[in-house]
Amino acid sequence: MTPGLNRSVPLERQSDWAASSLVVCFLAVLPVTGALFGNAETAAIELLRVEPGEIVLEGTNRRQQVIVTGLTAAGQARDLTHAATLESSDESVARIDGSRVVGVADGTAELKISFDDLCSTMRVRVVRFDDYPPVHFSRDVIPILTKAGCNGGGCHGKATGQNGFKLSVFGFDPPGDYEALVRHSRGRRVSAASPDRSLLLLKATARTPHGGGQRLEFASQEYEVVQEWMRQGLPFDTDDKISLTTVEVSPTNRVLGFEAQQQLRATAIYSDNSRRDVTGTAIYTSNAATIADADERGIVRTGNRPGEAAITISYMGHVAVTLIQVPRPDRPREFPELPVLNHVDELVWQKLKTMGIVPSGVTSDAVFLRRALLDLTGSLPTPEEARAFLADTTAKKRQRLIEDLFERDGFVEYWTLKWADILLIDSDQLGERGAYEFHRWLRRQIVRNRPYNEWVRDLITATGNSAKYGPVNFFRATETPEDAARSVSQAFLGVRLECAQCHHHPFDKWSREDFYGLVGFFNGLERKSLQDGRQLVYHAGYRETRIPFSEQIVPTRVLTAEAPKTIQRGDPRVVLADWVTASDNPWFARLAANRLWKHFMGRGLVEPEDDLRATNPPTNEALLDFLAEELVSSGFDLRHLIRVITQSRVYQLSSIANDSNREDRQSFSRYFAKRLSAEVMLDAICQVTGVAEHFPGRPVGTRAIQLWDNRMPSYFLEIFGRPDRRSVCECGRTSDPTMAQALHLMNAPEIEAKISHPEGRVARLIAQGMSDEEVVTELCLAALGRPPGAKERKVAALLFDSAPRKEAAEDFLWSLLNSYEFLFVN
Repeated sequence: MTPGLNRSVPLERQSDWAASSLVVCFLAVLPVTGALFGNAETAAIELLRVEPGEIVLEGTNRRQQVIVTGLTAAGQARDLTHAATLESSDESVARIDGSRVVGVADGTAELKISFDDLCSTMRVRVVRFDDYPPVHFSRDVIPILTKAGCNGGGCHGKATGQNGFKLSVFGFDPPGDYEALVRHSRGRRVSAASPDRSLLLLKATARTPHGGGQRLEFASQEYEVVQEWMRQGLPFDTDDKISLTTVEVSPTNRVLGFEAQQQLRATAIYSDNSRRDVTGTAIYTSNAATIADADERGIVRTGNRPGEAAITISYMGHVAVTLIQVPRPDRPREFPELPVLNHVDELVWQKLKTMGIVPSGVTSDAVFLRRALLDLTGSLPTPEEARAFLADTTAKKRQRLIEDLFERDGFVEYWTLKWADILLIDSDQLGERGAYEFHRWLRRQIVRNRPYNEWVRDLITATGNSAKYGPVNFFRATETPEDAARSVSQAFLGVRLECAQCHHHPFDKWSREDFYGLVGFFNGLERKSLQDGRQLVYHAGYRETRIPFSEQIVPTRVLTAEAPKTIQRGDPRVVLADWVTASDNPWFARLAANRLWKHFMGRGLVEPEDDLRATNPPTNEALLDFLAEELVSSGFDLRHLIRVITQSRVYQLSSIANDSNREDRQSFSRYFAKRLSAEVMLDAICQVTGVAEHFPGRPVGTRAIQLWDNRMPSYFLEIFGRPDRRSVCECGRTSDPTMAQALHLMNAPEIEAKISHPEGRVARLIAQGMSDEEVVTELCLAALGRPPGAKERKVAALLFDSAPRKEAAEDFLWSLLNSYEFLFVN
């Protein structure tokens, strides 16, 4: 794509843009300064494009947001909306309010848009101006209350309301809100006879003291709508049955410079195909406000950081998204030719070229060896492995290493641990037998490399004795149908439905009907208690699902379609499992691909990794599509996708930033270093010191990543962020540093005992009669996967010159265990 060009309107359609404006005047071609657009470049604007192509204002109080775009010869788009001059040929018909056109009386006028010596005109028609359209409470009034924040969780939308007045959060319950406004407190908040004196408008405009401050401007368009609603007799809704079907935004994507701006235009489309400009009423939020943010008027402004931001446009439970890209202003004119090992590299390089970012160089063999072992097996390389790998000069040794790691026991143990976190294998909740059987079943799936879709299908439909069939314990950890619906949706689809349990999702399209439609698959799931805390889990058959505290019965259905009528026969979870694991499911493969990408690259293409929604798009859509397609085409072979990722050049990039990518957090121009997880760090300390951890009731030599019991007593694992597995969200495992962690690594007697153990690594090296230099080399190979550098040799010399050999070696090892290079995967 040509940088700066709106993807929705290709270059070859520039003639269409001219046609949409009745007259386009090419009076001159003038440069546009970088100050206007927030970058140092100048660009000659040759064409003006104006949206929409024609303006029709039907009824009183209708307005239309205009967007003016300047186009360069190269097709680059620049927003001129607030720099251009807008004039009406007849202000008795239509007038200009900033960048909006407002109707005044029936008739036709001409709108003239000019910028320097370029101009464009279009027709404006105003019809039935004397007829104020019927005001709908749910369609017109609630969006105003939502925009003003009246029904937000911090105001009247919170559970207890505010000062005796309660609204539903984000207006999810229009009938209830109508009752609260019109009938509660003897109807004192509104007045059909005297709207201007109503408590609602007096407080909203701060003409009467209001704890929430001023929420509406007096005599504004929003004020007039609420005022007219009262004049029309406070109707709940009219009987025209017209409903909102979708919301559109323009532009859908745009490339901007630093400190630039872009006006958005939001349009509501209704079931009768009518369209209404709702730019001033919609709500705008950014998922990366430091890169680009939008104000209440829909004006996007960028800062001084390169990257991408998704601007979510929300209106009455419907959402749309505009993607804003902000490349580096000093991007190289000639992007370097970069090696390509597979298609992952091509897609990442293409994105980096667009963003003007040059990636870091490839990492060293020593760093790659350590990275690959920790990422795939949760283990450090041994000194012998490090020596052999560093001495190997063959071309494909990195690819061979990845293949070798798939066959190690550590690969199975580590990935069983990873999935156990997501699948809620918690011995407190499941009991020891249940947790053990669930863990053992999961481990078998990893050992066999069973297709991901097959074992997920077995888990969703699991039935049987919890002490004999492991996956049924998933439904013991999700005790209610609501718990099961939330967990299955987030764990296997990356769709977070918890908000929709109480109200329409504020950042997605899901409603309460969607949530309880999914709940229906688990309504009827029975758990019969057996001896010794065991349970028999089975589905007793289809049952109707009713939304709590209402009489509304919701049909059981999947998120994107109605369920077949066969759902009422047998276990309805079979229908759900077939849909979830289908190759064309829009979320299943994408979530798995995104999880794996985040594990290996330190950040998901979508963040958080299990929050896939239109308003949270991936930073590289093409790459996520490719990874998901690879997973499906391989028969849902997770190892195949791991191979694709780890054998790419992108995975092999250094974590050391350069001047170009120092601020990049989205485009994967370098490897993101990540701290070792609790279990991996404990195992690494044991491996380096040569002294195993003793876990009660487990054989000597048991590694932390092998534990099926997540409640195994261990102060180390607790303080370093072992999750309690009460949520399918991977955020339960934390890597945030704490003072307790730092003090433990520096002072813990348990670590000191391992370092100074008479049969530990240091003692063995000294006993073998190694020289000081050989001891230092062995310790660096064991802890860092490489021989000592100048820094390590300098520290070692100071230590060995000032203390006995064994004490000096122990101190040196302790310093390695506290180093950044040891504690992080680099």
